[in-house]
Amino acid sequence: MFKTRHLAWRPLRAVLFSATFLLAACGEKPQQQDMAGMKVPVSVIQVQPEVTSIFTELPGRVEAIKEAQVRARVTGIVTAINFDQGSEVKEGDLLFTIDPAPYEAVRDQAAAQLKNAQAELGTANALAQRYSKLIKENAVSRQDYDTAMAGSNQAQAAVAAARATLKAAEIDLGYTKVTAPISGRIGRAEITEGALVNAAQATHLATIQQLDSLYVDITRPVGEVMALRKAIADGTLRSDPDGAAKVSAVLDDRSIYSETGRLLFSGVSVDPTTGQLNMRAVFPNPDQLLLPGMFVRVRVEQGVDEQALLVPAQAVQYAANGATSLMLIKEGAVHASPVKLGNAVQGRVIINDGIQAGDTVIVEGFQKIGPGAPVQPIPWKGEAPTPAKPATDAQPETSSTADNG
Repeated sequence: MFKTRHLAWRPLRAVLFSATFLLAACGEKPQQQDMAGMKVPVSVIQVQPEVTSIFTELPGRVEAIKEAQVRARVTGIVTAINFDQGSEVKEGDLLFTIDPAPYEAVRDQAAAQLKNAQAELGTANALAQRYSKLIKENAVSRQDYDTAMAGSNQAQAAVAAARATLKAAEIDLGYTKVTAPISGRIGRAEITEGALVNAAQATHLATIQQLDSLYVDITRPVGEVMALRKAIADGTLRSDPDGAAKVSAVLDDRSIYSETGRLLFSGVSVDPTTGQLNMRAVFPNPDQLLLPGMFVRVRVEQGVDEQALLVPAQAVQYAANGATSLMLIKEGAVHASPVKLGNAVQGRVIINDGIQAGDTVIVEGFQKIGPGAPVQPIPWKGEAPTPAKPATDAQPETSSTADNG
């Protein structure tokens, strides 16, 4: 009997299980439909034209305005080094001392020769004066008179030669005290005390560099120059009335150098091997933060775009192949729009192509959306844009900025 009841329960249990499953499925369907109809909230901005300064960022190398290599001008043994390596020196400061004894002896010998020549000159002059009186009385022959006058002239020449020899000896003696030719920072000593330096080889002793102001040499593709001049000509960009360029430097840590430089000139010819124009900027360097040989990136203000369209940098989407795009909201749904980027300006990026004024751009909330998805736009509460400053990283499209050259 127990077995019969167990067999009868099986069909009933199957029916009850099926009914329960159907009820559960019917209850979930409306919920799923509600989830599909929900709009994902996203943060957005509405793009409007802004007046924005355009900058070009170019690689540059720092060069000293004045650099002097201190070299030996006489041969001898270095007896003293009179400076601290890496210190500041002033023009005329004593740097090295070369053994002066041999040159003192040469100087003394030249001085003695000068005295001897002066003594001979006195004798020759006295004889010439005596013969000048006697010739008037026909007391001496014309030949003796001419000989006396020639002797006087020769003695005068000998004195002049001896004086020049003494001066040369004194100059060589002065070269035993090697002084700074310019003011600036002196590097390491290239020789040690006791070393033999040679005037014929112009032995390198040290190098002095003036660091109060420095040059930064930069180059620029000529294609960029042509495109930027065209942008100014057609009114896309506006140049400064005085034509002056504001130049700033970006250091290795991406920080902006505190001093503002000025552009000195732009090359008037193109290097045929590289297709580049050469330019040079000068920067004040009161704290000597810049050093010769350093590589920096120079930002040159090129002009003003009065209709620039800027979006926060985080709104730009990057594909694996390098393509860039923005997510726009049109008719309540998401649309992907390929764009071309310009300069980056204080956390924002100029969009050169791909959007129009008034477009709604998604800034945050990309994780749960895709093209065609319905969204609920919410005004982005990011930081308010600050006045435009030099770009932090110039994008490939920067080449369309204005020319300063």
